[in-house]
Amino acid sequence: MTPTTKIALVTGGSRGLGKSMAIELAKKGLDLIITYQQQKTEAEKVVADIAATGRKAVAVALDVAKAETFAGFTTTIQQTLLAEFQTDRFDFLVNNAGSGVHADFAQTTEEQFDSMMNIHLKAPFFLTQHLLPLMNDGGGIVNISSGLTRFTYTGYDAYSTMKGGVETLTKYQAKFLGNRKIRVNVVAPGAIETDFGGGAVRDNQELKDYLSSLTSLGRVGVPDDVGTVVAFLCSDDAKWVNAQRIEVAGGIHI
Repeated sequence: MTPTTKIALVTGGSRGLGKSMAIELAKKGLDLIITYQQQKTEAEKVVADIAATGRKAVAVALDVAKAETFAGFTTTIQQTLLAEFQTDRFDFLVNNAGSGVHADFAQTTEEQFDSMMNIHLKAPFFLTQHLLPLMNDGGGIVNISSGLTRFTYTGYDAYSTMKGGVETLTKYQAKFLGNRKIRVNVVAPGAIETDFGGGAVRDNQELKDYLSSLTSLGRVGVPDDVGTVVAFLCSDDAKWVNAQRIEVAGGIHI
């Protein structure tokens, strides 16, 4: 069963960067499945926003920290594709869902480390593995990393370590999936105005001014700055872009 419209699955699509990614993908003409952990109401609002663009969207619950649920989630996605989109395959996967902890190397607990590993490294590895049988050949995967793999700010030690692993994973996925013509790239946002880290970049004017002063384009980012790049990578315009790290950070620390 091959639909005329391509479908993207965006994890963590109820708010922030994921919400922007989903809406920008819809503007590109894709239908969407988005996931949420707890923010069901917010996810339903995103679904409504996508419907307003003329595209179709469905929200499905997922906790990426729990790898033991991935098999059941994959079955749910298969059922959702059949029931809502009249197909058994989708085209693009965006591994976006995540959260952070703020603790420097010496203060990071094993529990915090394991949490970051499960959410930011184990999930993109094994969730993608589970979903691969449902993906069409010729589609793509976008993994979300961080500018913090290139430059360092104390307190994001465990989080950034896992994102470094995601960047290596991206290259291996691109190599492994090349025979299926599935492109795999990684997007690394810089300082963006979201509620990540308690909304510090968005709400702390002193921090925002400081980060803006370090950035060539003179400002911090907004979700749309990242969403449009992810949408580009999930389009035919990016057909020859593969195994690349694209930093979306306005030129910070150059």
